[in-house]
Amino acid sequence: MLAMFFWAFVVGGLFCVVGQIMFDVFKLTPGHTLSFLVVLGAILSGFGVYEKLIDFAGAGATIPITSFGNSLVAGAMQEAEVHGTIGVLTGMFEVTSSGISAAIVFAFIGALLFKPKG
Repeated sequence: MLAMFFWAFVVGGLFCVVGQIMFDVFKLTPGHTLSFLVVLGAILSGFGVYEKLIDFAGAGATIPITSFGNSLVAGAMQEAEVHGTIGVLTGMFEVTSSGISAAIVFAFIGALLFKPKG
């Protein structure tokens, strides 16, 4: 069990290191870095690597933002098998809609409860 925690820490940390290098060395904005990491997760998922990474590192691979790219591709592929081409579009939204909806609701609640700096 200790090894599982270790590898989750290492893999999750490596994703963080990639993001930090993009900030410090390449001087990319947070939006560019975020987009790159989502696309990286999607590409790794498309080649079948990300699922193996999840099996190996557990939460170290499912918690970072790269997992969102993996979810998009996995949902698209799953629905494409059932519904064809239209499933590619609907599958992405079906798998990720609950997380996005929760983020919107909690951001709204946070905005109501706290005074923004302005």
